[in-house]
This record gives sequence, C-alpha cells and structure tokens, in this order.
Amino acid sequence: MDQYTDQPTAATAGPAPVTAGRAPRSDADLRERPARGVLPGWLALLVLAAALAGACAVQADRAALPTWLPGSGRLNADAPSLHRPEAALLLGLCGVVAVTAFFGLMTNPLGTARVLSRWGGYRGTVRRTGLVWVNPLLKRRPLDVRIRHWRSAPLSAVDREGSPIRAELLLVWQIRDTARARFAVDDHEQHLAVSAESVLSRVASTLPCDSFATPGPSLRDGQWLGGELTRLLAAEMAPVGVAVFSAQAVVLDYAPDFAAAMRRRRIAELEAGTRDIVVGDALETASLAVSHLERHQGGALDPAVRAELLRDLVTAFLAVPVSVPASAAAAPREQAHVEPAAPGSAAHIPDRLPAPVRLGKPAARPAGATPVGRAQT
Repeated sequence: MDQYTDQPTAATAGPAPVTAGRAPRSDADLRERPARGVLPGWLALLVLAAALAGACAVQADRAALPTWLPGSGRLNADAPSLHRPEAALLLGLCGVVAVTAFFGLMTNPLGTARVLSRWGGYRGTVRRTGLVWVNPLLKRRPLDVRIRHWRSAPLSAVDREGSPIRAELLLVWQIRDTARARFAVDDHEQHLAVSAESVLSRVASTLPCDSFATPGPSLRDGQWLGGELTRLLAAEMAPVGVAVFSAQAVVLDYAPDFAAAMRRRRIAELEAGTRDIVVGDALETASLAVSHLERHQGGALDPAVRAELLRDLVTAFLAVPVSVPASAAAAPREQAHVEPAAPGSAAHIPDRLPAPVRLGKPAARPAGATPVGRAQT
C-alpha cells in the first residue's frame, strides 16, 4: 500500500461514503531517494581556496613552489614556470579544480528541495539546507516542500437533482515525494486543480444541494462534504507524491441563473411550514378555550355548537392584523423601496380584514339549549 494514501478522515454519521475510483499506477521505481556525492559547502570553499593558492604559486617566483609538487625541482632551476609544460599542466589542474568547486556550490533555503537529474534520469533529491556542493554536471530543479494552501476559482458541478451549483474549494497540501511530483506528471499544481474539480463533481452528484421537501442529508453538511472531498482527493494525488490534508468547500451556492428560482422555492417552503405552524397553534388555542369554557359552565357543548365555535375562534385568530411600528411606517420611501406583494400570496396582508365569515350554515339549536356566553339561571 502506498504510504501517502493513509489520510485521516473524520468519522461522521451521514450518507454512505462515495466509492473512490482506482487511482492510476505510477512507476514503482520512481521514489525519492537521497542524492549521492553531496558535500558541505565549506569543504568546497576550502578546495576552491587551495586551487587558487596553487595557481598563484605557479605564477609567482619559482622558489615559491613547494618541493612535493611534481616537477618543482626542475621549475625552480630553470626559466619562469609559465613557459614550461609542467607549469601549464599545474595551472590547468588548478583551474579545473577551482571551476568544479565553484560551479558545484548552491544555496538551498528552508522549505525547498532540489531534484537532481542528468540526461533524463533521476539522480536523487537534496533536502539539506544552507550552502552545499553537488556535481556541477547535474541539473538541479527546486521544489517547494512546505505546507501550502490553494483556493480554487468557482467550480461548476451538478447535484443529484440536476441543479447546477458552484463551489470554491480550499485545499491544504504538501509535496511528500519530490521524485513523483517532478517526473510523474507534467505539472503537479495543475494536476491538483483538475483533480479537485473532478472529485467535486463526483461528490456533488450523490446528494441534493438542499432538501426542501423532505428532511435528509444534503451537500450543506460541511463536515461530511469536507471529509469526502479530502479522502477522494488524497487518493487521487497519492500517485504523484502529493499529500492532501484538508479539502473544504468555503462557498457552495446555486448557479447565478438558477439561484433566483431556488430562493423562491425555499421561501415557498418556509411559508408553507409557517402556515402549518400558525394554523396548528390557532386550532390548539381554540380547543383549549372551548375546553376551558365547558369546564366553566359545568357541562359539555353540543357537537355542532362546539364545531361552529371552534371554526369561529380559529377564523378570528387567523384574522388578527399585524401591527407595524410607527417608526417603520414613518420611514421615507427613498431609503427602502419594497414592491407590494401580489394579492392572494402568503406575504400579502390587507390593511382591513373582513369580519369572520361562517363556512357553513349554522345548525339549528335544540329546544331548551342555553345560548353560549349566557349564564344559566
């Protein structure tokens, strides 16, 4: 099992997890390994200084040459060293050493790794920071291995009901395997962006964005949505050596051309629920009032009279006008222009409500029955 596929996910109760597709296989031999022949930078500086000192000694007085150098005795006894083949050989050797020591030096800052390659082959990764020396014949490519975050542009998707939605994702990721991140794909950042869009489309197609009619799971459950996005995106990016720690939808809404219709639908659902609550409360209050009246009179009302009284009380409760504060009524119309609601809608409240209307013909009162509201004598 790949070491980068084990990503922690939050165990939340909710919809069933989305099945992860099979990730593409990468080269099994393509794994990060330390580069060979990497030396501290101070050692290369010492070699460079020694080579320069040797070249200066060859060009200086012949007596300045040490006796342990090859051909030093002949050079000291003859003409100036620059005109001798031995001196030219020593100068060339010092030059090669100096050039190799100088061009092999590089500075590697914190949070950066260098991927070494030569003739298209991977030669290792340098994670040591500071001044280091590597083979100057190797090509060095820097990679940022710090923990990074990326916020996507608005991404389009479709939920389970076919409604177009738009989301913005915030990803927290890091390069773990520099060899795969450099050679497994052309551009690991572009691959991350494309994979995030693909994972969002797969997760969004499993649930509706909102559950208006019946209560149930939806994409508004941020904890479940973030967990699924993180799990699937981590599996997609594992073959390229990128670890995904978090993927959250910071913005989730309908497409602009579809949002107005969904808002109207949401408002209609809220109004319908509010009407059910108001009617239920009015009916319960009327029933309590009639029961209290029966207990006060010491007897039960006739079923027809009780039904008529309940109907009149519910109608009266629902016909109570809504009082508007004086400050709000005196506010200038220029500050907030509100279009009047269409007659017959739930938001339309008339200024004067009609008197309660009886829904049916009142039943005949039995002979000898006491009128409601009069005390029995």
